[in-house]
Amino acid sequence: MSVLPRIGVATPEQVADAGALTAEAYLADRLLDRDDEYEVELRDAERRAREATLLVASVPVDPAAPDGRHAVVGTITLAPYGSSYAEIAEPGELELRMLAVAPEARGAGVAEALVVAAQREAVVLGARRVVLSTLDSMRTAQRLYARLGFTPAAERDWAHEEIRLRVLTWTPPTAPGVLTEMACWPPLRVLTTRGGWRVGVSQGLTRRANSAVPLTEPADLAAAVAEVVAIYAAERQRPVLRLGGSDVDRRVGELLDAQDWVTASVTDVLVADLHAPVRTEPTAPAPPSLELAVHHVPDDAWLETYLGVKSASADREVARAILAGGTAQHVVARHAGAVVGVIRVAYEGDWAALSCLAVDPLARRAGIGRALTLHALALAREHGAARAFLQVEAHNVVAARLYARLGFRPADSYRYREPRVGALG
Repeated sequence: MSVLPRIGVATPEQVADAGALTAEAYLADRLLDRDDEYEVELRDAERRAREATLLVASVPVDPAAPDGRHAVVGTITLAPYGSSYAEIAEPGELELRMLAVAPEARGAGVAEALVVAAQREAVVLGARRVVLSTLDSMRTAQRLYARLGFTPAAERDWAHEEIRLRVLTWTPPTAPGVLTEMACWPPLRVLTTRGGWRVGVSQGLTRRANSAVPLTEPADLAAAVAEVVAIYAAERQRPVLRLGGSDVDRRVGELLDAQDWVTASVTDVLVADLHAPVRTEPTAPAPPSLELAVHHVPDDAWLETYLGVKSASADREVARAILAGGTAQHVVARHAGAVVGVIRVAYEGDWAALSCLAVDPLARRAGIGRALTLHALALAREHGAARAFLQVEAHNVVAARLYARLGFRPADSYRYREPRVGALG
């Protein structure tokens, strides 16, 4: 299986398949016998979907038609504290249960993708910790959990019917916060509303530099949103609000729902501890003749490569002005004299922000993106940063897999909200 799996909450059509797959995977691994009563519970994915979060991994039945019919090849259950599926979860924790991958789909990263998606979902749901139980015999799964940041909690180990279970936990890393994020990607201008919201204005180039951030909760939320709309109207730009998971953001989101605003994109914030060892796996090596150069200001070659991949029609000088803001280094990779990739690393306090990773389409699958990311992390360590973060759109499974394997973990999530076309009249 060469296609990366699609991970999501099980649809009604996928629930029964998820239940059957779970039972068959447990039977294949000899974790239960055919007459074991637990098989009934494993097959009952409908109840799991009602009482917990049921994630599934699916791949196209026909790889040549990726948007066609999909087959379920893996599943995992996320049980909140107090639910019938939570065996060891404490208040504020989310428990992972029943990770299963179809035997024919193993060795292709399905289990890894499911656990990474579960970590992301835990962050979105506001869980303070993720917990799971594992058997001593599950060595392969335990290596995966360790690689993804889970650590033993021996004091919580337990037994069930003379079967000893080991408890592993994962705590989401501290997120940089919106002010640090803005400092690492500063808008050309920042306006402040009467209620204390910050409004980025940068001629519409990137939502990060052209969105409003609700930092306070004014007495009149509707008036605060109207002020943001008026500011962007004066700039002849479409209004954009960046909303995370705070109470203020949730209340603003409810108001925007009533005003017919839509979600334009969902972004995950991933964090890596720069002092922690990176657990790497065999991967395609970068070309041995790859040359990496660092510039404090992006030169024309860097800019053309980045915009050629991300936004070919963007105004070059506006882009250069945004990228030159703050303290940053711009890395360019050349192979046989041609620019094949770029990345940017910016600094604020003890944080390093990685962004703008772009690889020439003709040079992909050669380890260049990984090499650029590792070089950016090395630069961050040399600069004295203790932590690194990056932002990646939630649907970008290829990037999420790369970053997870380089030690980045989900820390935060936010979405950009915009008025539906015609909603403002």
